[in-house]
Amino acid sequence: MLQSVVPAQVSASDRVMSSRVQAVDVVRGLVMVIMALDHIREFWSPTTVRPEDVTQASALLFFTRWMPHFCAPTFVFLSGVSIWLYQQKQAKRPVVSRFLITRGLWLVVLELVVINFILQWGYNLLLLQVIWVIGWGMVLLAALIWLPRAVLAVLAVVIVAGHNLLPVIQPVTAANLGWALLHNTPFVVPIAPLPPFLVAYSIGPWLGVMLAGYVIGPWFQLPLLQRKPLLRRAGVALLVGFVALRATNWYGDLVPWSVQPRGLLYSVLSFLNITKYPPSLLFLCLTLGVALLLLSAAETATSRPSQWLRTFGQVPFFYYILHLLLISASAWVWTRLAFGRPVNFSFLEVKNWPAAYHSSLLRAYVVWVGVVVTLYFPCRWYQRFKQQHSYWWLSYL
Repeated sequence: MLQSVVPAQVSASDRVMSSRVQAVDVVRGLVMVIMALDHIREFWSPTTVRPEDVTQASALLFFTRWMPHFCAPTFVFLSGVSIWLYQQKQAKRPVVSRFLITRGLWLVVLELVVINFILQWGYNLLLLQVIWVIGWGMVLLAALIWLPRAVLAVLAVVIVAGHNLLPVIQPVTAANLGWALLHNTPFVVPIAPLPPFLVAYSIGPWLGVMLAGYVIGPWFQLPLLQRKPLLRRAGVALLVGFVALRATNWYGDLVPWSVQPRGLLYSVLSFLNITKYPPSLLFLCLTLGVALLLLSAAETATSRPSQWLRTFGQVPFFYYILHLLLISASAWVWTRLAFGRPVNFSFLEVKNWPAAYHSSLLRAYVVWVGVVVTLYFPCRWYQRFKQQHSYWWLSYL
């Protein structure tokens, strides 16, 4: 949090550190570390059984996929918080709008050109995911930040709570493509001569999440004794709402839960199995409720692991690109050595998997630990580099 007075003798590194909110960095770092597990599972240990299928998947496989559900909503929500904090450092709002437009479009380009190549080792299709939706969220927020905060709060609530009332569009055509980009389940759009587009993240619901983060941004300039209860109460309210709505199967998710013949544990997994694409009301109540509780606790965290997480959280986009590159490149080497040819399990049909392949969650977790430990060192270097330099392009990475 910005301090009211920064002594002249304090170093440039200390001034940068003092302008940050620890809770935001720690929680963002935590979800980024968990995010790596999901990407590693897809590259290193895919399964023929869908992890969300509680009728077939093991509990460990389910939770290996379920834990990363907290990543995208927390990341997008904290992007909104960070935009509000950034705005407080700028003397003029037009400067903020211009920055949001340029950085947002830059993220969209990187998603299309760089991230797709890293994930696929080519361009068989153009996959539009979280970086794409954050980019367009920034572009839209460049206009929305001119509206009163109360209006933005109402808009965020309407989007998050009400978008489940909208119908799913099937099939998606040129006539309804614009609406489908705003709100729909994942869909493929062939746009010759380009590769087909797979839209995994529709813009509308995620814009609501970013707006919610932006609206509560002022909480992070309150004294800690005021901020913590606000975050805690908001988190508890969302979790209570999740339990109440989910228990009744009345509203808030496309897929109702049910009692499972496999036993109580799998009935609980069915209860927790909520819809991410697009993020349902219940998905956001659960994930953001937990995120708010973590934010209320992380500000005073002093353990060494929390400081490691803070390092990752201070260089989120650098970490994001680097972790995908490391996971993808290492999977290329592993499959080349193990099967005699590179195999991209994330984008290869099951029928074409090597006969010698077998899934192993142990392998995925071992690789996860190795990747996270390896990433710490370049992230620590880049964190220090950012603290010691003020180049304009650093705000885009």
